[in-house]
Amino acid sequence: MGEELKLFRTWSSRYALRVVHALKIKDLEYETIFEDIKNKSTSLLEYNSIHKKVPVLVHNGKPICESLVILEYIDEIWKQSPLLPQDPYEKAMARFWAKFGDDKKRSRGSYCSSSREPQVLRRAANGKKFFGGETIGYLDIAFGWVANLISILEEIADLKLVDAEIFPLLSAWMNNFSDHPVINECWPPRDKMVEKFKAMREPYVEKVA
Repeated sequence: MGEELKLFRTWSSRYALRVVHALKIKDLEYETIFEDIKNKSTSLLEYNSIHKKVPVLVHNGKPICESLVILEYIDEIWKQSPLLPQDPYEKAMARFWAKFGDDKKRSRGSYCSSSREPQVLRRAANGKKFFGGETIGYLDIAFGWVANLISILEEIADLKLVDAEIFPLLSAWMNNFSDHPVINECWPPRDKMVEKFKAMREPYVEKVA
């Protein structure tokens, strides 16, 4: 079709990573433009003049902003490997939980501190590998960054944050998602991520030392 797809992102943005995962699952070719958040390009500022941040997907010259909006756009335009459920109620629930997660800006403790697994993760029960069934979908991608970030934080803190015996659903989903070939090849470089979060952690450690 001669379509042009460009993705403006940073190397570590979890929101941009959602779009990367969706594009890969849909098997779409696209150009990546990496942004320096301290020196944003004029193109990014033009394409996202409201929030001035990544990710931005540009499809045939038309920009789409905000990661969850981009996911829905991708799913609407390219029908192969659907991300959102076909059932209207299930589709509404997937949108609700994804927005809930973003609105609350939950910390890692919010996912792991309760004696019960978060309600949204109960959707992975009944033998399902992913929230929507046997294939990765919209909600998996929306929460997917958790699988990567928790393992990085566990390495930095030398502490198990998600015990499979205490959180079996969460642990199983994290493994299923992270180990999926398409997802696994898209994670940011782990050494750089560890270095980044160690640097973010140091000021807090110094304060309590």
